[in-house]
Amino acid sequence: MVRVVQSAVIDAPLDEVWRLLRDFNSHDQWHPAIAESRIEDGHPADMVGAVRSFSLTDGGRLREQLLRLNDRDHELTYCLLEAPLPLYGYVAKIKLRPVTETGQTFWQWESSFTTPKDQQATLSDLVANGIYRAGMRALEAYLSTPAPRPAHPGPAVSPRITDIASPDTGDTRQLVHVPQVTAGSGETMTSDAIVMDRHGGPEVLQLRQVKVPAPGPGQVRIRQSFVGVNFIDVYCRTGYFDLLKPPGVPGMEAAGTVESVGPGVAHLSPGDRVAYACGPVGAYTACRTMDAELVVPIPVWFSDEIAAAGLLKGVSAGFLLHDVHSVQPGQHLVIHAAAGGVGSLVVQWARAISAHVIATVSNHDKAQRARQLGAHDVIIGRGAEFVDAVMDITQGRGANVIYDAIGRDSFDWSIAALAIRGHLVSFGQASGPIGEKDIGGLASKSVTLSRPNYGHYTGTRAEMQMQSARLFDALERGYLKIDAPTVYPLADAARAHDDLENSRTTGSIVLKA
Repeated sequence: MVRVVQSAVIDAPLDEVWRLLRDFNSHDQWHPAIAESRIEDGHPADMVGAVRSFSLTDGGRLREQLLRLNDRDHELTYCLLEAPLPLYGYVAKIKLRPVTETGQTFWQWESSFTTPKDQQATLSDLVANGIYRAGMRALEAYLSTPAPRPAHPGPAVSPRITDIASPDTGDTRQLVHVPQVTAGSGETMTSDAIVMDRHGGPEVLQLRQVKVPAPGPGQVRIRQSFVGVNFIDVYCRTGYFDLLKPPGVPGMEAAGTVESVGPGVAHLSPGDRVAYACGPVGAYTACRTMDAELVVPIPVWFSDEIAAAGLLKGVSAGFLLHDVHSVQPGQHLVIHAAAGGVGSLVVQWARAISAHVIATVSNHDKAQRARQLGAHDVIIGRGAEFVDAVMDITQGRGANVIYDAIGRDSFDWSIAALAIRGHLVSFGQASGPIGEKDIGGLASKSVTLSRPNYGHYTGTRAEMQMQSARLFDALERGYLKIDAPTVYPLADAARAHDDLENSRTTGSIVLKA
């Protein structure tokens, strides 16, 4: 089965776009591939069951039938009855949604069909580009007027197509961006931001106004909607990690919309929805200018709020499971703090890989959460009882891999629970640093010890694109679910940090910029 999806933002009100699309016989007015069209048997063009017979400009003739029309939801579904090409079982769906901030229309056009394998690539490209992409551009042009639209001051910008999934899955998923050029994008702006003048407790996080320069070569300016709050921000604030020399703005993760781009930026355009999870720090602000290299476009179905809450954690889960240790079906995997941000994603993803997932948590409520996420076995506590439980579950062999973000309180117990030639992945230290260790003891089991650094797996645009694409694919396939985060106003960053450090919240935290 081949699935093709195209999406676009059309610079026209929803009612105007829907008026044309709900007319099942209107496509010869705006689609460049259609020569002429008629509805058979004199039926109304918006009647469910109506059949349109039409010819293409290249001489081919097709028949399609309207299967569903929903004016409330602005959706219609149709199927292909006859065609000169082998598009078997072709069913297509069009749905529209308003873009409330701008008065524009979001349009998604998708279909599924089967076809001979040797023609899959050719016919997928024909449907995606020759029919959907060309039609979206043509309908927008048809609805445009000679006068410039207020929502798009400045020069016209052509739509740009961005792939959001690998073609080897049999799917073609592309997002059409119709970017906006913002007047005054070359000027310095001011923005609300959280600034720390010194290292210390949450109280050092203060709301200030900062200047946001126009983007220079290789840079992008982003109007941020949500900012992620992570434990690495706490380490930055206290000075435990040498990431920020005060005064400065903390934070490494956010989502929003590209406001303007500097010279040399080819993979992003004004109007793109984007996210990032990378250094340098500086994310706790409503608007930010930064290097564009590690900023990635996000799929239309991925909300800014969830992107800001889950990109860093999701990418981390991805490289932990696939790159640091390539988890295989049937392996016994332990994840400490399984109900936490990264842990909850590791549990779900490892279960999808068909690993045997053993979760450790600190209390019964979190144990219930770990079971809901898909853990096969759940252990409360991380001491000697934990080691006994792992050995019992694995029939004395021990775990193939243990993912440990606890640090000092769990390190030695994790080593004890490993199998011969097991792998301990120490990727955090919530209970404190592990301190000095004599590695000679690891030889008793030929243990492999890893201490991965996020930046070493996401340090280039190619690496970040690969990691984010893998995450988006896992989310779209249903392997993972990122829960809605707890939202604080940007001005309440200090309270958010205090609540995070004192375990007053569950799940992720974001700041609304």
